[in-house]
Amino acid sequence: MATRNIYETAFDEDVQCESSSNSCPECNGHVATNAVETVCEDCGLVIADQQIDHGPEWRSFEHDDSNRERTGAPLTAARHDRGLSTTIGRSTDGKGSTLSGAKRRQLARMRREHSRSRFQSKAERNLAHGLGEVRRITSALGLGGSVRNQACQLFRSAQREDLLLGRSIEAIAAASVYGICRCHGRPVARDDLVDVARVDHSGVTNAYKTLNRELGLPTQPVAPQSLLPKLASELGVEKRVRRRARTLAERVHETSIANGYQPSGVAAACLYLASREHGESLTQAQVAAAAGTTPATLRARRAELTELIDREVRITSA
Repeated sequence: MATRNIYETAFDEDVQCESSSNSCPECNGHVATNAVETVCEDCGLVIADQQIDHGPEWRSFEHDDSNRERTGAPLTAARHDRGLSTTIGRSTDGKGSTLSGAKRRQLARMRREHSRSRFQSKAERNLAHGLGEVRRITSALGLGGSVRNQACQLFRSAQREDLLLGRSIEAIAAASVYGICRCHGRPVARDDLVDVARVDHSGVTNAYKTLNRELGLPTQPVAPQSLLPKLASELGVEKRVRRRARTLAERVHETSIANGYQPSGVAAACLYLASREHGESLTQAQVAAAAGTTPATLRARRAELTELIDREVRITSA
């Protein structure tokens, strides 16, 4: 029988705990359990040791422990110091009482000196600036905490591999966010990323190519159907048009039509053809503008998609 089913354990204080069912497996003597180990008081046999303490890490001398926590904030890759920074208050103390003027001036001097000593090197300062850019971009795009942390970790890897030398920190930060979105199949358009990033389109593209080449990102090609929800939402089409467009995009993705083509152009062609089938009054210019492509590209992809549908119809009728 397992020891945990036989003996009682206590973790608060080094106090002996007794139970009528406790007995030593060797001599049937009395067994006592404390905060460190379980021993037989008669023969001295150590039955269990190194027990896990599930109790609190504090000794409380107050009646109200509702605001106490076992630990502080968890470590995070989104901060240059992993979240182990120090925060100096301003006008109140730990109990909420207002501080005097002399104490507030003292805290202001402490905050100034603390701000000056936050970074031990230029590399650490660049890391803090880059991680701040990653947090700002992910917040502006409405991305989750998981994407943010992984993008911060990717930025750390880029700095560790000396990829920041001669390149813009803002571009590497934006490329880190875009690279993680590509790795997870998140449909984030590069134009939307450029709108919130402090760098132009070519800077993000070149930085992303550098990360992909040097770090070997496990990115996958963008599927046209992943771009349809945003495109359909911008154009305000009906649900039946969205379902038909997704069916067409999945069919195109299974064939070789979408290979080598811009995914936004293929998605625009699928949505435009689906809207024409259901009588939606959408023009090629409207769909192309919403997808960030040209009407000529839309017509070319539409012609290939129409040829695929006609070929499947002929095969089915034959």
